[in-house]
Amino acid sequence: MKSSVAAIVLAAGASRRLGQAKQLLMHEGETLLARSIRLANEVGAGPVLVVLGASHEKIRAAVSLDGVKLVINENWEQGIASSIHAGVNSLDEVGSSVSGVLILSCDQPRLTTAHLRALTESFTAQGEPSIVASEYVGVHGIPAVFPRSAFPDLLALSGDRGARALLVKPPCPLIAVPFEGGEVDIDQPADLAELE
Repeated sequence: MKSSVAAIVLAAGASRRLGQAKQLLMHEGETLLARSIRLANEVGAGPVLVVLGASHEKIRAAVSLDGVKLVINENWEQGIASSIHAGVNSLDEVGSSVSGVLILSCDQPRLTTAHLRALTESFTAQGEPSIVASEYVGVHGIPAVFPRSAFPDLLALSGDRGARALLVKPPCPLIAVPFEGGEVDIDQPADLAELE
């Protein structure tokens, strides 16, 4: 049986260091958020959940969220773990019986459909529940696919400890997929040059 993978796009942060909503930055003709949604859809993830928090009304007005499940994280100020909780809990609310979830952000401009496909295909090919994570500059990070058996571990994260904490001490086997440019993210004004 082919395993099914949902996607959670984490996009709730306030981008304080950047000074503007990174979700709405343009890259190659589309906003970073719209790009992440498109990539998740292109690899066949479903459902695709988008977790918004800070500036959610402004973002909703600017980005088409057709075909995705919108999740508003009222607790976004508590850190990225609260957005992961909101996404994972919403999976159960939509009655999704997926075998895993792809967690990605919207601030990695080097992310491609090919890389997400490599992650999801590797996940599907495993004979036992495994985490399939991106590997860049010697660390494991997101995007990463977590099996359903790791959902309780995702829900146990707290504060600004994102999924990377589980990639350091994984609760099940971990497979790494190289992601060239994965370390490039948009966090502060100097990073904006990466979008050009």
